[in-house]
Amino acid sequence: MVAIGLVMLIWGTTKSEFVIYRILAGRSKSLWGKNVHRFYQFSGLAVIAVGVLLALKIIGS
Repeated sequence: MVAIGLVMLIWGTTKSEFVIYRILAGRSKSLWGKNVHRFYQFSGLAVIAVGVLLALKIIGS
């Protein structure tokens, strides 16, 4: 989970031209407009945080 969040963060920061990111960003652009890359940066940070909390067994079952 942390790895996926890190990839999202990196792709959002670099405004990646990777095919998967372009598809995701294209679909999100209608809602987020020019802030789509910032959305993926913050989403990546959130996924990283949840992944760390799960790994430390602070949240989850």
